[in-house]
Order: sequence, then structure tokens, then C-alpha cells
Amino acid sequence: MPPKSETHASSATTGGTTAQFDPASDSIDLMFHILKVLPFSFLRPPRLRLKLPTFTLPSAMTVYSLILLTYFMVVSGIVYDVIVEPPGIGSTQDRFTGAVKPVVFLPGRVNGQYIIEGLSSGFMFVLGGVGIVLLDLALDKNRAKSVKVSYASAGVASVVISYVMSMLFVRIKIPGYLR
Repeated sequence: MPPKSETHASSATTGGTTAQFDPASDSIDLMFHILKVLPFSFLRPPRLRLKLPTFTLPSAMTVYSLILLTYFMVVSGIVYDVIVEPPGIGSTQDRFTGAVKPVVFLPGRVNGQYIIEGLSSGFMFVLGGVGIVLLDLALDKNRAKSVKVSYASAGVASVVISYVMSMLFVRIKIPGYLR
């Protein structure tokens, strides 16, 4: 006797309606049929009036703010700060007076940082990015000229301040590097 083919039609047409092929209906196990039918002959599922929750998409400014915050955390070295647990700020002793002075940047070590150093560097990177966004907004043709000039001047100022301060940070971090 040849084996039963599983490729036969999975739906049969009966009187204009289609019935799905149910492989469990071919079972000859009596207990299966009893357990399939008996509980549902006297049990009824409750009628629940549940409403599906509706989710609305966040606004574009919310998404932009979350992305900007994530960018700030990544470039600030938050993961490094959590793993290594560096001090917030360092200190050094003056050779001549013996006074202890605070140090914000960890000089000479490119692969190390204080917490304040990372946060200030990350803020400068974010400031430069926001400046570029402001420059892009200044190119919109549907804005008034005074608004476009304001966006452009704020964008240029942000990018210039960010660049100058980042270069200053690099000079403090690595003395003699950018001479």
C-alpha cells in the first residue's frame, strides 16, 4: 500500500464553501475526540470586552531628542564611566606652593578620562551637531528671512564654538600635539 500523500488538496469545496483540511479529524483515537468535544459541551468561554491598546507614533521632535540624548551619552563615554568608574574630577599639587588644584582633563592619557571631561567633550560634539541642524533649517525656503538669518548665525556660532573648544580640549589632553 503506498504511503498517504500529504500534498493532496488542503481545502475541499462543498456547496460553494471551502472547508479547511484538519489533520486531527483523521485521528482514530477515541480519547482525543472525547477530550476535544466534551469540555466544550458544557463550558462556555466568557465574553470579554477587551479593548486593544492603541499606540500613537511619537512626534518628530521626541524622536530627535531621544537620538540626540543617545548620541550625547555615546560620545561622552557613559559606558566607559560605568565600567571603569573614574573620579569625577582629578587634582594635582602645585610644585611651588604645594596647593592642591583641581584638574578637569586627564593629561597625557588618550584612553582615559574623568567624568567631567567626557561630559564636556560630549556637550561640544552635540553643540556642533545642533549647529549643523540649525544651518540646515536656515536653508528652508518657507521661513521668513529674519528667522533664516537667526538660524544661520546661531548655527555658525555653534559650529565654530564647538570646533574651537574641541581643539582646546585636544591641546589640553595631549600637550604638544597640535602645534
